[in-house]
Amino acid sequence: MRKNVLLLESVTDEALAVLQESVNVFTTYDAASLQEVHGIITRGKKWIDKALIEACPLLEVVARCGVGLDNVDVAEATARKIRVINAPGSNAATIAEHTLALMLMLKRDLYTSVERVKQNNWDWRNQYAGDELNGKTLGILGMGNIGKRVARLGEAFGMNVVYWSRSAQQMSMEEVLRQSDIVSLHLPLDKSTDKIIGEKELALMKPHALLINTARGALIDHIALLDALNAQDIAGFAADVLPDEPPVQSLPLVQHPRVIITPHSASLTASTYRQMCLFTVNNVAAVLTGGEPDLNSIYNRNSFA
Repeated sequence: MRKNVLLLESVTDEALAVLQESVNVFTTYDAASLQEVHGIITRGKKWIDKALIEACPLLEVVARCGVGLDNVDVAEATARKIRVINAPGSNAATIAEHTLALMLMLKRDLYTSVERVKQNNWDWRNQYAGDELNGKTLGILGMGNIGKRVARLGEAFGMNVVYWSRSAQQMSMEEVLRQSDIVSLHLPLDKSTDKIIGEKELALMKPHALLINTARGALIDHIALLDALNAQDIAGFAADVLPDEPPVQSLPLVQHPRVIITPHSASLTASTYRQMCLFTVNNVAAVLTGGEPDLNSIYNRNSFA
């Protein structure tokens, strides 16, 4: 008997076709249909929370087409012996590239330069005050797959890299903030990292320093960040993530003249999006059809040993 998968968000057409070869797929549900759900797949917006898990008595697997699992109740799924699948490492290259792109845009003031030329203001070059990455100190908070890749790219640009993470500490987080000309965040979001960058941490940074965030919006206290920018305690901010998406409360920050925000698009490149979706659905299908999923895809695999 074919099993049933609830798809909370879209995946690539290719991934959907792969999934439909082995399971029944539906995208809407009610209380009755949840009684027959064996798997749930989301991406980055829709939640697989405790209430949804509890409503699915036949549930065997939940999955996110991505890396972070802050929109999945991993603890509840694990307690119920439900496998949690993600795509670890799949977005490292594209997020790292995007991070360096944001650094370059902000440090060299590229966004303003392009805008001025489009306005037929070639004389902007006489006011230009950008700088290069070469020779600057890059501080990385979080040395997972993405943080390590950003470090290698930074070194290729001639930057001096310093870092702190919870598992590998070259120096204290406070010292990284004090020393760095650019600070880049690559931490997971949990209770210990929620608003890990606040008023106190921002005060440690150099007045000319830049802050980059391509991890999770809630890592930063955005009220404190806006205050720091307005007081010129730091020189600029660039991010691909915000605590509220699309921005409502964050709108004053988005519109700040020394801020560049992209719409959570760093991992939406064609290659990475395809890879994440295919990897995830193949492993969900394997779990539900008695196949052999990639063990690295099962986030809570140690609970099934």
